[in-house]
Amino acid sequence: MRIRQAGMSDRDAIRGLYLEAFPDEEREVVAAVAVDLLDEQTVPETVAFVADDGGTVVGHIGFSPVSCSVGEEFRGYLLAPLAVHPHKQKQRIGSTLVEAGIQYVASLDSEMVFVYGDPEFYGRFGFDAGTASGYVPPYELEYPFGWQAKRLVAGGASERPGKLSCVRTLQSPQLW
Repeated sequence: MRIRQAGMSDRDAIRGLYLEAFPDEEREVVAAVAVDLLDEQTVPETVAFVADDGGTVVGHIGFSPVSCSVGEEFRGYLLAPLAVHPHKQKQRIGSTLVEAGIQYVASLDSEMVFVYGDPEFYGRFGFDAGTASGYVPPYELEYPFGWQAKRLVAGGASERPGKLSCVRTLQSPQLW
């Protein structure tokens, strides 16, 4: 298996992955988000990675830039969404995608990565609610305990928290 950047040719495979991996009540919405993020033209770039197992996409992760109300100098990303095919779970595919994605956005001189997800899973990668405190997510959260962040550079970002804004694809309160 190899981790590679996702491209437009992966659209159908990524959509199918989310339809398989997510429960009925969420799968259409999350699949649309994953595919629509491929179309985002942002600066800094929106990026996605897939886990490719012999030509079959078995995992996907997206990272999109966020801006902060405190100024243009803030450089952050939001990790969302993430999926691994149900038959491939518990094989470190999701973990490998998270690690590769964080390494990539860190290479873009990002200060922080935010995530809205399971604290037990994301805590393994250094995400925590304390780091995210003070950074107001773009919309009110249904489960506030899931709002977490990981600092990629020492200092700086913690001194200027504010309200975050996200890319067009994620600008829907129902996603939060």
